[in-house]
Amino acid sequence: MTSVRFIASTSAVVAASFVAPHLHAQQDGTTPYVKAQKPAYDDGSVEALKVQGNVYLVAGSGANIVVQTDPDGLLVVDTSVPAMAEKVLAAIKTISPLPVRQIINTSAEAHHTAGNEMISKAGRNIYASVGGGGAREPGRLQGAPIIATEKAMHRMAGLLGEPARENAMWPDNTFAGMRKDWSWGGEPIDILYKPAAHSDGDLIVWFRKSDVIATGDILDTVNYPTIDLKRGGSIDGYLNALNDILDIMIPLQNNQGGTLAVPGHGRICNEGDVAEIRDTMTIITDRIREMVKKGMSLAQVKQAKPTLDYDGVFGDPNAFIEAVFTDVSRGAKPLSSKESTPRR
Repeated sequence: MTSVRFIASTSAVVAASFVAPHLHAQQDGTTPYVKAQKPAYDDGSVEALKVQGNVYLVAGSGANIVVQTDPDGLLVVDTSVPAMAEKVLAAIKTISPLPVRQIINTSAEAHHTAGNEMISKAGRNIYASVGGGGAREPGRLQGAPIIATEKAMHRMAGLLGEPARENAMWPDNTFAGMRKDWSWGGEPIDILYKPAAHSDGDLIVWFRKSDVIATGDILDTVNYPTIDLKRGGSIDGYLNALNDILDIMIPLQNNQGGTLAVPGHGRICNEGDVAEIRDTMTIITDRIREMVKKGMSLAQVKQAKPTLDYDGVFGDPNAFIEAVFTDVSRGAKPLSSKESTPRR
């Protein structure tokens, strides 16, 4: 991994020097980016696809949902939005007729968690009959319980300066450490907290036996990443999280096959795919970092189009550029006149 990270970082400096020549090829400034057609897997036609092992992808609801099967029921990672709940549940039934027993939220994002109430109520807590009725232990939630980071729970509950969401959407099993280990259907599961990445409440779910990682919005194959600075996100934390995912992944051969990653949006990825996205965002970040060191304004950075090479894949870069610019500006040191003057 060390050599790959070094190549990605050094190539960024070289690539930055080629940004300006590329710009002259675009004479018409009315089209700031070119976006490929919306992929069919995100058009509202919800379907279930096997990833590998006991893990499945429910795609098409706007945010990817991961399902792991067990003889006692199903574990679901993220729940999309209420408008898609019926289609999501119908797709889950094609995987297994068993009830949803457990839900994990990868962040507090509404497009990943707003369906919590409906998906949870359609499921069944395996411990629902424990407690209650005047017993010493209080009654348990009847629907499927929800796991998330403590930060994500605080956001949903309105404790971090945001409006509180409906109580039924809140996670009831949270953790504040870097890792929560879990076992479901005989499969070891690592729930890994990734602080200050896309937000301050992100986690990834690693199904160790099936060799699949559910990444949430840390990985996206169809859009530039959202670095939510107001919610504790950072570009360095985001890149660190991608590197952590790559450290887990083991390819079958030539960066292909082996461990698979299910992104928050887009297609299933192998190690080569994740490395390419990591390298792309590292190159763009290093370009913007160098521009900030030179004292360029946000408007000047946007005019320089540091993402031009990749806009055809990831679409509108403006929000990403703004977030990276703001984030790297916080700790940037301007170049001295000696450093900024090219040698002859």
